[in-house]
Amino acid sequence: MKISAVLLLTFSAFSAAAGRLLFKVGATEARQLIDFANVPIFGGLLLYGISTSIWIYALSSELLVNVYAFTALTFVLVYLGGGFFLGESISRAAVAGVLLVLAGLYLIAAHGG
Repeated sequence: MKISAVLLLTFSAFSAAAGRLLFKVGATEARQLIDFANVPIFGGLLLYGISTSIWIYALSSELLVNVYAFTALTFVLVYLGGGFFLGESISRAAVAGVLLVLAGLYLIAAHGG
C-alpha cells in the first residue's frame, strides 16, 4: 500500500474511533429518544461521516481487502480509548489480542494485495 493511503486510512480509523467514543459518551444515561439528541452524539456522527468519506476515497486507489483491513485498527482504537478515556477495564489477554490485530494489519498494509 502507498504510504499516503496508510496515513489517510489511519486518520480515518482515528476519526471513526473518536466518533464511536463520543457515541458512548452521548448515549450514557440517555433513556428517551430525545436524550440521544446531544452534542457528543452529533459530534460522533460528524467524525464518523468524515471517517467514512475518507474510507470511500481510499477505495478509489486501493484494493478493498487492504482498505477494509483498517477497520481492525478502529476496533483497537475504540478498545484502548474505552480504557484510557472512559475508564473501562483493559485486560492483559485483550492487550495481547490488540497486539495480534496490529501485527496482522501491518502484514496486510506492508505485504497485502
